[in-house]
Amino acid sequence: MQDCANPTAEEGRLQEEAERTKNWKRWGPYLSERQWGTVREDYSAGGSAWEYFPHDHARSRAYRWGEDGLLGICDRQCRLCFALALWNGQDPILKERLFGLTGPEGNHGEDVKECYYYLDSTPTHSYMKALYKYPQAEFPYDRLVEENHRRGRLDPEFELLDTGVFAANRYFDIAAE
Repeated sequence: MQDCANPTAEEGRLQEEAERTKNWKRWGPYLSERQWGTVREDYSAGGSAWEYFPHDHARSRAYRWGEDGLLGICDRQCRLCFALALWNGQDPILKERLFGLTGPEGNHGEDVKECYYYLDSTPTHSYMKALYKYPQAEFPYDRLVEENHRRGRLDPEFELLDTGVFAANRYFDIAAE
C-alpha cells in the first residue's frame, strides 16, 4: 500500500481527475472492437442486424452511431478515433477491425475469430498495452465462416488457431503501447 503522503503518479492523476482539475480519462480504450452487425446500426426492414450489416460491409460503409477499430483509442464521446490499420501483403483488405462471425454464421452464435490480448492499463489509461497476432499468410475469412456454418451446436467452434495460419510461428506480433 502506498503512503498517502507520497502518492504514486497514477494516484495523483486519479486525484486530479476526481477534483476535475485535469481530465485524465478524456482519452482511453473506449473505441468499440466491433460495431458492425449491432442493433444500433440496423436499418433493415425486418430487424436483422446480422444480415443487414455483416463484417464484409464494414470496410465500405459509414457507421451512424459509432466506430470500431483494432486496438484503438478515442475520446469519451467517440468523436475522434485512432486505431491500427495493418496489411500483411497477402490479405485482400486492410486489417482495420476484428473479424468475427455473425449470430447465424457461428455454430454457437456471434464470435470474434482473432488472437489479441489486453496486457496492461492504468485506471486513467495514461498507460495501456495490447498485443495483436496477425498471420503472415492470408487471413482465412471465408474458411472460418464456412467451417463454423457447417458445424452444429454440439460441435466445437472452429477457431483461428485451427486454420493453421500460425503454423511455424509465421505471424506478426503487433504491440500497441
